[in-house]
Amino acid sequence: MMKTKDENMKSYITTPIYYVNDVPHIGHAYTTIIADFLKRFYTLEGKETFFLTGTDEHGQKIEQSAQSRGKTPMEYATEISQVFRSLWDEMGISYDHFIRTTDSYHIQAVQKAFKLMEQKGDIYLGEYEGHYCVSCESFFTQTQLKENGGCPDCGKPTQLIKEESYFFALSKYQDQLLKWYQTNPILPSYRQNEVINFVSQGLNDLSITRTTFDWGIPIPNQTREKHHIIYVWLDALMNYVSALGYGQAEEKMDFWKEAIHLVGKDILRFHAVYWPAFLLSLNLPLPKKIYAHGWWLNEGQKMSKSIGNVIDPRETSRKYGNDLFRYFLLREVPFGQDGDFSFNALIERNNSDLSNDLGNLLNRIIGMSEKYFSLSLESSVEEYFPEEIKQIQDIISSALLEIPQARFNRYLEEVWKLFTLGNGLISQYEPWNLMKHHKKEKTQALLTLLCNLLYKGAILISPAMPSSAQKIFFALGQTEGSIAELHQNITKFQLQKIDPLFPKLEKSEIQPSQQVAQAQQEKTTSTMIKIDDFLLSDLRVGEIKEAKAVEGSDKLLCFQVDLGEGRNRQIVSGIAKYYNPQELIGQQVCVVANLKPAKLMGLISEGMILSAKDENSLKLITPQGILKNGSKIG
Repeated sequence: MMKTKDENMKSYITTPIYYVNDVPHIGHAYTTIIADFLKRFYTLEGKETFFLTGTDEHGQKIEQSAQSRGKTPMEYATEISQVFRSLWDEMGISYDHFIRTTDSYHIQAVQKAFKLMEQKGDIYLGEYEGHYCVSCESFFTQTQLKENGGCPDCGKPTQLIKEESYFFALSKYQDQLLKWYQTNPILPSYRQNEVINFVSQGLNDLSITRTTFDWGIPIPNQTREKHHIIYVWLDALMNYVSALGYGQAEEKMDFWKEAIHLVGKDILRFHAVYWPAFLLSLNLPLPKKIYAHGWWLNEGQKMSKSIGNVIDPRETSRKYGNDLFRYFLLREVPFGQDGDFSFNALIERNNSDLSNDLGNLLNRIIGMSEKYFSLSLESSVEEYFPEEIKQIQDIISSALLEIPQARFNRYLEEVWKLFTLGNGLISQYEPWNLMKHHKKEKTQALLTLLCNLLYKGAILISPAMPSSAQKIFFALGQTEGSIAELHQNITKFQLQKIDPLFPKLEKSEIQPSQQVAQAQQEKTTSTMIKIDDFLLSDLRVGEIKEAKAVEGSDKLLCFQVDLGEGRNRQIVSGIAKYYNPQELIGQQVCVVANLKPAKLMGLISEGMILSAKDENSLKLITPQGILKNGSKIG
């Protein structure tokens, strides 16, 4: 869609900043891929676009996780933050800035906001008593808890906490929030209705400081005896403006009025209630849009480490290709609804949509262009195919209408109508018969039309599948285009032969890790196993980082092993009679990485270190040379 000169040509896209209590999972990847899609799309429109992502690193849960691993909170947060950043870099995520809430400029911005809110009378000192969920970093009233007293969001046990606290006057902004919702800032609309119902029931003032732990941003100019730490959500949400320079040079704050937040449905309340209230208190504009997506399940089942069905975005992207992974997540599920991740469905998308529809169309165009015109086409298409040109433009217009409504799967469905049309035109006009009847000019015009169709389609899919789009541009002898060029027709194409875009995949290539949960429940009476059974074992190279004897046992040693996951695995092994723990530190070993966690002498063991034993001795099985931690053994 063309933009007039007086329309704003900036856009600001944000993901949540991801909490560093664990390594990235498919939900993190989904949010980030959508944000990357929007960044690339708005760039195609000619907008100056700023894309922000990062990590949320403060809070009691981080402090506890660091302590359990023998690290400082900063060491632990830095380690996990780098795992996120390296994954986004590997997946080609085009973020403009990666923020950490431990960055000094962010800390200054949060403290400035606290002072301004306090000066306005929106922050006051009181005492808080409520049920606190460490996992969600959230307070709940007794009536909000589940019947068993668990957190209403994650179900985990809560703690009854009573402490001195500063409060934010959230109730003061109830009417202004309800008025803002009338502008329809939240998509899908049913998510907005949920928020309106929540706010309409009445808002309570919000506790925004804690005094029972230290890992966080202290309130500015503390003079009281108790040490107050700013509530993790006030801290975290401020990242959206601190990254633009709020409280300092503010050199990028002009992006703020065009902000689009991407969030999971579980954190919508924080972004659609607390955050806009904070902004109203600071006299800052409210976000333009908040897009809230659903969760991903695995074969209809909630993902869980304990049953081994968690989808690893890095592993999946590497095995099946980044573009296929991106396409599947964007196309498979209507935005806002929960999705069911299935490797069968992913392979079906590859073989049907990508290989049959798109890849086959490109192959046919290149093949016929080479056979009839030596890969060089030149023709004006309007004379021969005016109706088909109109069909193409109508499909493009329909596709572009889906983006403002956050209907990303519908957008791709519309774009795919182009490729269906292209294959249909080949069947309808039969270029081989046109050549047989000496209609060379019409044949060349048809192939030129198909090249234009494919070129426009490549422009439209480039935000979703950037690498594949570049290959199509190369095959057509064209450079990357823009939205403006969708309404023009190219008369010359110098095609290039390329390898097939999307080779067919066999369903036997489904990740073995997805069969683990079922295999763990099956019993076998045979001593012989099939190769497929062996492949259920996830064998990896790991490095022993820490080793010590288990108190009260003369057999067990406790290891911290780096498997390249961004955190160390704790593994308990009965080899104390054969090895001094200190001599093993720094040594690489072979590990069974997908065993169900077990408890030995009160310690959780998250795998098995492989060894070989005869009647005289026991030796650890190690790689012959140094390999990257996490390397698969097969």
